[in-house]
Amino acid sequence: MNDLWISEATRLHGRYLIEVVEHYGLCPWAVKARVANKLRTTVLLQTDSESVEASLAAMDPWAGDRDMEVGFLLYPRLGLGRLDFDRFAASIRTAEIARHPLGGAPFAMVAFHPEARPELDDAERLIPFLRRTPDPCIQVVRVEVLERVRGAAPEGTQFLDASVLDAVASGTAMEPTVRERVSRANLQTARMGIEQIKQTMDSIRLDRDQTYERLLKA
Repeated sequence: MNDLWISEATRLHGRYLIEVVEHYGLCPWAVKARVANKLRTTVLLQTDSESVEASLAAMDPWAGDRDMEVGFLLYPRLGLGRLDFDRFAASIRTAEIARHPLGGAPFAMVAFHPEARPELDDAERLIPFLRRTPDPCIQVVRVEVLERVRGAAPEGTQFLDASVLDAVASGTAMEPTVRERVSRANLQTARMGIEQIKQTMDSIRLDRDQTYERLLKA
């Protein structure tokens, strides 16, 4: 049964990456990472948010995998709302940083969650909607990759915004001019096709709900 949960959660997340991120051009780099086999996904079936050990253990192989640039930790059975999941992700980030010498953590992390509505009047409030994955998940990006693109104009939207993740990794604030450019790009992308994006996300969410209902009954 665990294998079915893992395969279905992976399939659903793949729908989000291909049908939303890639199809609507939210992040050109995401396509390159997938095609070049630099993308990794791990499904964690825990139902409690007290322990971060499984998440840390899941990242251990990635640290030594030099081909890995982007990873996702998926939590299909973790019943947390968006704000609670943000706190859970922050606890994992804190624990991961604590395992390494100062400034030596190999990854930056950002939480994604299925609960969000499109807010077109404010670019910052739009970001959670663009991160509306089928399941709560944490995007993990190798810091070395961020350093390679440091100072460059970000591509696409907040799916993988190098300036945002770089700020998370370094603990520094983003330059306002970069943040303004990112915000304008986010808002422009959403306004051009928000209904189509929402319909695709809703289709994936329905697929998720029906799939997991079958698994729970099996």
